[in-house]
Amino acid sequence: MKILVDTNKQILRMDTLKFPCAIGKSGVVPQGNGREGDCKTPLGTYQIRYGLYRDDRVKLPQTKLTFWRIYRDDGWCDAPNDPAYNRPVRLPYPSSAEALWRDDHVYDVVIVLSHNDSPPVANMGSAVFIHVARTGYTPTLGCVAVSRDDMLKLIPVLDNKSSIEITA
Repeated sequence: MKILVDTNKQILRMDTLKFPCAIGKSGVVPQGNGREGDCKTPLGTYQIRYGLYRDDRVKLPQTKLTFWRIYRDDGWCDAPNDPAYNRPVRLPYPSSAEALWRDDHVYDVVIVLSHNDSPPVANMGSAVFIHVARTGYTPTLGCVAVSRDDMLKLIPVLDNKSSIEITA
């Protein structure tokens, strides 16, 4: 399955499904030109690696995509010069890392993309996900975000061969 994101219209499509989405607050950047902290959504095609979720908040629908439970000490390294850059880590972590267990709901369900992960290149961007949108689809820090209800409609049609194409 392929997900298509039109960043101009801020629409995510997959087969007959079509949802509004949020993108980075600074717009988009061509694939390979992004920088850590630029708040831009990277254009390009990425494999969907796996999903993460808060089992205390979400009951996942049946899916062929591999999902892992988020625990209180889960984080994602965003320190460009750290060996774990753009990878999951356990908190507390000695370098900069974002907490995946959050008080808000944006990481209740996360789909991890292949952006800058094979291997990660320092300062080319980390933690580019599909995640739950904030109320009003306020912009992200570079991710693509859809409503929780739409995420739960999307998950059943995903598998480990799915990809996402983000276009301008």
